[in-house]
Amino acid sequence: MAELPLADYARTLTGDIQTLAEAEDGSIPRTFTRWALEQLEESGFVSNMTVAYHSGHGVMVYGFGYSDDRSVLDLYTTAFSLDPMVDRLTKADVTRHYRRLLAFLQKAGSIRGNFDQPTEVHQLCEGVEKLLSNASKVRLFLFSNCESAARTQPEPTEFQGLPVEHHLWDLARLYRHQTSGAASEPIVVQFDPPINCLSVQSVEPNLSVTLAVVPGRHLAELYEEHRTRLLELNVRAFLQARSTVNRGIRLTLLNEPGRFLTYNNGITATATAAEFVEDAEGRRVGIRSLTGLQIVNGGQTTATLHHVFKRDKKDLDGVSVQMKLTLMGSDDLMAIVPSISRYSNTQNKVTLVDLSANDKFHVEFERVSRTLWAPPTTPGGPQTRWFYERARGSYAVEEAKQQTSIVARRKFKAENPAAQRFAKSDLAKFVNAWSGLPHLVSRGAQKSFAAFQANVKEQPPVIDADYCRRTIAMGILFKEVDKVAKAHDAGSHKALITAYTTARLCEETGRRIDLDRIWREQQVSDAIVQAAHDLCPLIMDMVIQEGKHVTEWAKSSKCWEEVSRIPWTVPEELAEELLARPVEFAVDTREEEEEQLSRLKQIELSEWEMLADWARETRALELAEQQIATTIAAKLATNATITAAQVRKALEVYDNAIEEGFSAFAP
Repeated sequence: MAELPLADYARTLTGDIQTLAEAEDGSIPRTFTRWALEQLEESGFVSNMTVAYHSGHGVMVYGFGYSDDRSVLDLYTTAFSLDPMVDRLTKADVTRHYRRLLAFLQKAGSIRGNFDQPTEVHQLCEGVEKLLSNASKVRLFLFSNCESAARTQPEPTEFQGLPVEHHLWDLARLYRHQTSGAASEPIVVQFDPPINCLSVQSVEPNLSVTLAVVPGRHLAELYEEHRTRLLELNVRAFLQARSTVNRGIRLTLLNEPGRFLTYNNGITATATAAEFVEDAEGRRVGIRSLTGLQIVNGGQTTATLHHVFKRDKKDLDGVSVQMKLTLMGSDDLMAIVPSISRYSNTQNKVTLVDLSANDKFHVEFERVSRTLWAPPTTPGGPQTRWFYERARGSYAVEEAKQQTSIVARRKFKAENPAAQRFAKSDLAKFVNAWSGLPHLVSRGAQKSFAAFQANVKEQPPVIDADYCRRTIAMGILFKEVDKVAKAHDAGSHKALITAYTTARLCEETGRRIDLDRIWREQQVSDAIVQAAHDLCPLIMDMVIQEGKHVTEWAKSSKCWEEVSRIPWTVPEELAEELLARPVEFAVDTREEEEEQLSRLKQIELSEWEMLADWARETRALELAEQQIATTIAAKLATNATITAAQVRKALEVYDNAIEEGFSAFAP
């Protein structure tokens, strides 16, 4: 796989951010901040983030975020350069940016008093103050498209008794993150002293299973440090809106900590590498470290341990947790982890099997979308592609392949504009907004994507050219509404207002907006834009309410119910161009049909023949049902093709016959 040199990556990133800022009519540093946060949110480093800018004497901040349980407060700042390979971040620069964030934290109350309630700065300060009162930790993030000359991060400090961590995402780290192709940087865990284990080598190559016991406090501290990154491959962790606390687990930890190992099933984990302690005979008897640790089952146990440790202030001494650890290569994760999660889980059925880029939906969407050329936006103009970035960094990798000449590189950029690049989380956002799920979009990239993936699993669409074109058209619609929200000064809540305005627009029109026309014209009609302008202020009044925590309010289904009841009718100009019927997408039933055919063939030929005879003799079934049983028996006898419709009908007849008393084993 070709790799993009750091200097080329810097130029590409800087140019892309400039293009995005121009398209969104926003400032370059602010656009870069939002872009960086979207990358980190998708990987689980940050959550619930808000981009909002304020600068004053000794103060500069570009936004804030917080963990789902509100125990961690994040502050963001940015250092962006138009010439990143010349400008470098010195240690003094890094220290100054962190100091400005802490100064804002110190002065947020007084700054808020200088701005009226509706303003972005007032909401920024108010949000940070509320979160600070409940936080147990503060994290400071510095994003930059320059390389840092500082070899080490500042030592952890304190603010009003709260521990403060520093997280620098400079050019080199962003480059590694973008081109790694992995969900995120691997989690490395040290055990000092090593934990005892029993290891068994599998007959499968590059696969081994180890049983171990982990101190409960160590697991709670791991969750405190890594949060949802520790659960990236845990299906349920994606689906939960916030970490839930199991009452039974909590009571055991509080009242009978010594019996936790006896009562609890423990956790199932994976790792890509491990350092073991071996005895004199070379047997693995302890674990010193793990690389790429992921908890694929037991997320609720882990979250509850953390809750008791942090909220209930219990030290968890004497608490031990059983761990079944599977060591495997990173290439095997997506093939094996879904099955581990499914088979090891005994609490609830897991329906969301795989959130990865290797899921067949995303592979097929990428394959089909890469064959599509968007119509030119001007007569005789160039055709372009919408580049679906199935695996993070694939755009940069494809661009790297064009480094043979400047002409080839320019051609790639012209045919695949940065503004037309979209990732899995973007795809989920577009479809969820179209489908009337803005509250899920508002919960962030991970949870929005999880809901989308669950829906795709439940009703898999037929991935053809029409599906891809219409889905991209949803994206064009979403982006246009985003411009409308910006024009109405939605500020730091623009993303929420965009999702809700798009959803209400689609809902009120009965999803009869002509997506094929949007694709053909590569833009939305003036009537849609005007309708969005009419609707947007009404949405803002409902979503951005004084006295409500806007970000949390927007995540609730109650907010969507209220927005759905806002009095608003489709303007006549837009009504005239709507389709006669809602846009429909064909459902891919091949997997279901294969399962039904398999079930039908598991019923012996003799049983179908007996059923046909029984139906004629008892007349318990209609004539048509008698005939389908006879037909199936004949087709099975001659190995003839059975259509999907015949399979469905035959199984219905069989089930009806069982209910009416048929039994192949009756005397």
